[in-house]
Amino acid sequence: MWTTNYEATTTSSREAVWDALRALHSGTALGPNSDSFELHGPFEVGTRLTITPQGQDSMESLITELEPPVLYADQTAFGGLTLTFRHRLTLSPAGGTTVRHELEITGDDADEIGPELGPQISGDFPVAMDELLTAAERGIRA
Repeated sequence: MWTTNYEATTTSSREAVWDALRALHSGTALGPNSDSFELHGPFEVGTRLTITPQGQDSMESLITELEPPVLYADQTAFGGLTLTFRHRLTLSPAGGTTVRHELEITGDDADEIGPELGPQISGDFPVAMDELLTAAERGIRA
């Protein structure tokens, strides 16, 4: 297994961040650098979605964890690997919300492939997080 994460804090409420996260995964672009999401059913565990990262081919994912307004996760099969993308929203001690965006790579050879593939995938986490938190501050909803 290989993992990485990126974390940021906003003054926005957890519910506002959740609304923006749900809007993104339901197909609303949050900014010019947003990946494209197409939800194939209700926003719930077991629903498939098509994700098209900027400048890349589309891939299919499956919502695997959903606990509003605390946790969202989806998984993508990639060769012999499983890529799990997870957002955890926690209340910040100073007020507002801390968002942790995690990538977990599991499967055959994840320990060998992860250190090369993981940073390529997670390299845009800071930009994506900035768009998410800005959208939350603007009150974007699905």
